[in-house]
Amino acid sequence: MDTPSADTAHSMARGLGWFSIGLGVAEVLAPRALTRCLGMGGNEQLVRAYGLREIATGIGILSSDKPAAWIWGRVGGDALDMATLATGLQPDNPKKDNVEMALAAVAGVAALDVVCGVSLARHAGPKPRRRLTAIDYGRRSGFPKPAEQMRGAARDFEVPRDMRTPEALRPFLIGSATGLPGTGLGGAAPGTTPSN
Repeated sequence: MDTPSADTAHSMARGLGWFSIGLGVAEVLAPRALTRCLGMGGNEQLVRAYGLREIATGIGILSSDKPAAWIWGRVGGDALDMATLATGLQPDNPKKDNVEMALAAVAGVAALDVVCGVSLARHAGPKPRRRLTAIDYGRRSGFPKPAEQMRGAARDFEVPRDMRTPEALRPFLIGSATGLPGTGLGGAAPGTTPSN
């Protein structure tokens, strides 16, 4: 069985949603007229409850981005409607012909609901992921030049004057105590005499 395209299925779902709301409003506002037409008097409260169900399902279909679950809810409601209508096929029901027509109409709508539900389910599957090409970083080291060209490049590096220990802190260097002149606290910087 060919199913409609995704756009057609969503349009069909919207149409079924509006139909559901319209039918539900009729069932809520005129349950006595419907039961009288079907020869099933005394079921007005049940018809009104079915109407509320139809309205809720229609609103669910129209407000959902993925209405498939609501459409399948309609299919379940159609089965319930047909089971209820079947009780009106009694031989003593003078409106039995109307019940048969109502059953045929509900069966037709149920078939549309099934086609729409199957189509929505088919088009709701996960979209295939686009395969990304892996980038090989195996030859990258993070250095601007090969290691051979960079080896020994910092041998002649001289610390800039503004990065050396400030003059004001040099009296606190430990040069003479540690044997590292000008690098610790308490000693003097190279080429200077310790202050008292």
